[in-house]
Amino acid sequence: LLYSLKIMNRKQRIDKILSKKFNNFMLEIIDNSNLHKGHNNFTGNDETHIKIILTNKNKRPTNRLNIHKLINNLLTDEFKRGLHSLEIKIN
Repeated sequence: LLYSLKIMNRKQRIDKILSKKFNNFMLEIIDNSNLHKGHNNFTGNDETHIKIILTNKNKRPTNRLNIHKLINNLLTDEFKRGLHSLEIKIN
């Protein structure tokens, strides 16, 4: 499993990690790194700026703060590996 996570790109890794925890949500992961080219020496090519859109499938109320905390905890290793910015939108 560890080896397979290394050969995936960041979007694929994030999708795999979050899909396990958020099966009641449709998940969309967008790489916005190209929008930040030149900022802080970012090339725009390294999947450093990611937007996550979660859409609740069953329309039950959700605790947005808990979801944000959980996602940030789940992606700790991605931040250590170069993820710079994470935008989370919950529908």
